[in-house]
Amino acid sequence: MANPIYAKLPTTIFSVMSGLAREHGAINLGQGFPDEPGPEAIRRHAAEAVLNGDNQYPPTFGTADLRQAVARHYARRQGLDLDWQTEITVTSGATEALACAFFGLIEPGDEVVMFQPLYDSYAPVVRRAGGVPVFVKLSPPIWRFDRAGLEAAFSERTKLVVLNNPLNPAATVCPDEDLALLAEFCVRFDAIAVCDEVWEEVVFNRVRHRPLMALSGMRERCVKIGSAGKMFALTGWKVGFLCAAPALTEVLAKAHQFMTFTTPPNLQAAVAWGLENSDDWFAAMPGGLARSRDRLADGLRREGFAVLESQGTYFLNIDLPGSGVDEGDAAFCLRAVKEAGIAAIPVSAFYEVSPVTSIARLCFAKRDATLDAGIERLAKARDLSRRAHNRAGR
Repeated sequence: MANPIYAKLPTTIFSVMSGLAREHGAINLGQGFPDEPGPEAIRRHAAEAVLNGDNQYPPTFGTADLRQAVARHYARRQGLDLDWQTEITVTSGATEALACAFFGLIEPGDEVVMFQPLYDSYAPVVRRAGGVPVFVKLSPPIWRFDRAGLEAAFSERTKLVVLNNPLNPAATVCPDEDLALLAEFCVRFDAIAVCDEVWEEVVFNRVRHRPLMALSGMRERCVKIGSAGKMFALTGWKVGFLCAAPALTEVLAKAHQFMTFTTPPNLQAAVAWGLENSDDWFAAMPGGLARSRDRLADGLRREGFAVLESQGTYFLNIDLPGSGVDEGDAAFCLRAVKEAGIAAIPVSAFYEVSPVTSIARLCFAKRDATLDAGIERLAKARDLSRRAHNRAGR
């Protein structure tokens, strides 16, 4: 009656934890959305475009203004030379861009290399497109791949590799030497890299995001995906960018035209304006988020939690065994939201095979009062976990 790939999927962990947070009146440090509303000038521009702009179908591949703005943005920020007419497609969010890449490029039986932990939409859509996921496991605290892992994963059947950089949920930025290693394997096996780079502007402490597309041999074999929602902390807007060489873009754009066809014109107008007029935002935004990250991390450490390094994204992770928690991440996160009123995400949910079960992910893109209350409730959750463990051990 139903396609088994989707019919057998569980409800996404984000919906589960956010639903439990609402049910129990909990603080939600699970799902990754900011407390703040995003840049006012960009929001005003969107409102003005609704009232006085064109609200009919925009071009399916995106308005000329936005595609030109995307090309100029990546030239300024990352040194990329993109032709706005033949190498950029506007999508209704990065998740749609990923789906376009998978449906447009995968043929039945193609192998697709993916790094765990991974965004939970990757594997189901790859399978629905006829692809065969091949997983490379990344482990805390450094979450890096190596030559041996790539040798085991790549084969003559490899069609794509999916790279999320910066990596959610690990909150790491792929170092140059790892990018070079991956580029070597893509060239060697004639594989296309689908690069989910939605967090590219959200990096901290002088860490530099470098697109895989910029490396030697990768310009013609990379699909680069960006997100205005992540760039401008407007996660509900769902405006994404597909950037690729003309031969790839021709196929990706055809997949897009039969998926969502187009994206709201007022949001395209506002994002185009924002990309051209937000140097101050891009300069200040990472510092503000880093301050929130440090507030949460420092408070957790004072309570005795073991906090892993966060180089980018909205997230940081806590090592549960190192924090004195003697239960798995899924069990601890359920206890935390139901008994202590704090929602977190178990990182095991980002694995399909051999999950790491000892890490909990927290979102720090919140107001100070929310973070401070979250720290108190996480400490309470750990105390409850210890008491339960002690009772079970008697």
